[in-house]
Amino acid sequence: MKLTKHGHACIRLEKGSRVMVIDPGTFTDVPAAMAGAEAVLVTHEHADHIDPAAVLPILDRTAGVHLYAPQAVVDQLLAHEAIGGSAGRIHVVAPGDEQHIAGFDVRVIGGQHALIHPQIPLVANLGYLIDGVLYHPGDSLIVPDGTAVDTVLVPLHAPWSKLQETVDFVVSLRAKHAYQIHDGLLNETGLGMMSGHVTRFGARYGTEFEFLQVGDSREV
Repeated sequence: MKLTKHGHACIRLEKGSRVMVIDPGTFTDVPAAMAGAEAVLVTHEHADHIDPAAVLPILDRTAGVHLYAPQAVVDQLLAHEAIGGSAGRIHVVAPGDEQHIAGFDVRVIGGQHALIHPQIPLVANLGYLIDGVLYHPGDSLIVPDGTAVDTVLVPLHAPWSKLQETVDFVVSLRAKHAYQIHDGLLNETGLGMMSGHVTRFGARYGTEFEFLQVGDSREV
């Protein structure tokens, strides 16, 4: 399948004519990411991962698009003023679910957001393992059990993360390939520093890390 990097945590997956999008949030050009998509997966409720004002109108006017998300996200979307006629195509998924969605096999991992601060409530977070080879963890560093991941999307920087945990996540997975997500809060200097660390440590354990610019695509 073809993976295309979009803004921040959003990626677009294509397999033949089938298209799936993960986490079209406020740091993303949502119409570009969702063009021709049949399915949208959302990891959690934070705005940088789901932009209801941008996503719901596309669902409303595109009858074939379905959205899958944790219960809290579904509740938020169903209560939104832009819901239109898309309510019947918004579905709850939970950890342990396995579904065939828009031509892709999806296993749901999780599901708790990484701790930001003890005084900030935790929310549900789902990771998605696609076709058994590509892993998008959302805002967590949970390692999937019972499988070897070929390609991992690495949250490069967040209010909840630190370098040690990010590197240990990459090392634990020992995936062949790694690409960054969750990079929208870093300037050029920070991106270079974080990418450099992940590249060096990942290489020691057989993981090739490559930094993707928005719009870059790779076969996975």
